[in-house]
Amino acid sequence: MQIEHVALWAQDLEALKSFYVSYLGGVSGKKYFNPKEGFSSYFLSFEGGARLELMNNPRVNERMKEPLGFSHIAFTLDGRNAVDTLTKKLRDDGFTVVSGPRTTGDGYYESCVLDTEGNKVELTCPQE
Repeated sequence: MQIEHVALWAQDLEALKSFYVSYLGGVSGKKYFNPKEGFSSYFLSFEGGARLELMNNPRVNERMKEPLGFSHIAFTLDGRNAVDTLTKKLRDDGFTVVSGPRTTGDGYYESCVLDTEGNKVELTCPQE
């Protein structure tokens, strides 16, 4: 298992993307937009394989009760079965499952759980 990405909520998505690309060498993927949710994001890739997800939703603070800044850390697993199995184990062990397992609008299979401090941890697998 390895860390897949870390995610940040951004007030100004384009400015934050420009910062990480211009100053820290990030390479931006194509912008994703979900019109139903008003959600936009970019995945930035860095040397060595690290990825950063920059996210924006104009209503993030009021609707989702999420502060701007760090949102979650994502771990990549070997496949859907591994995501399902670990999600079930965590649920059975008393951890809160926030969402999933599910296929997201941008094609990822994932679940989201809370760790012992209430931080969001995404369990993902490669797109199939």
